[in-house]
Amino acid sequence: MINDHWRDLPAGPEVPEIVYAVVEIPMGSRNKIEYSKEYGTYILNRVLYSPMHYPGEYGFIPRTMYDDGDPMDIIVLMDERTFTGCVIEARPVGLLMMTDSNEKDDKILAVPARNHRYNHIRELSDVPEPILNEIQHFFRRYKDLEIGKHVSVKGWDTKDAAVEAIDHSVQLYNENFRDAIAANAPEPKE
Repeated sequence: MINDHWRDLPAGPEVPEIVYAVVEIPMGSRNKIEYSKEYGTYILNRVLYSPMHYPGEYGFIPRTMYDDGDPMDIIVLMDERTFTGCVIEARPVGLLMMTDSNEKDDKILAVPARNHRYNHIRELSDVPEPILNEIQHFFRRYKDLEIGKHVSVKGWDTKDAAVEAIDHSVQLYNENFRDAIAANAPEPKE
């Protein structure tokens, strides 16, 4: 039974090529919903101050920890919105490099691995430029009206950079939760 979407789910079926994306914020929403590691549930953090909406299914990759101490962020391109808590098998195609309040806060860009409409998208260069521009614009502006918040978007990097960021975040998670992982490991067979 899955009680904790961050700790109980694996990072994916074929990490780093196919990962699980746990949706916090469905596409089209202005609600900033965050998974609470403390309570193991989803909490409405705030409604975006700017009149903007999330351009894809936004969430995190389980069993990861990025440089900001949070799970690795991921945005999945979709035709239809899903729901908070939905798990999507996703294929990373790029990395949006950015900082939030002077802290590294990169985002993995992915497509659904089980949607034939996205089979042709394997690399960042396969994503139409208007979609990349929309996502970049959203993350550059979505905190504009919040006092004391500053976001800096540096731009896009390749699928290889996304894969490296995922590997790094899995390694950080494992280093930080080594004892908990060992405690839940099955007994070795004799």
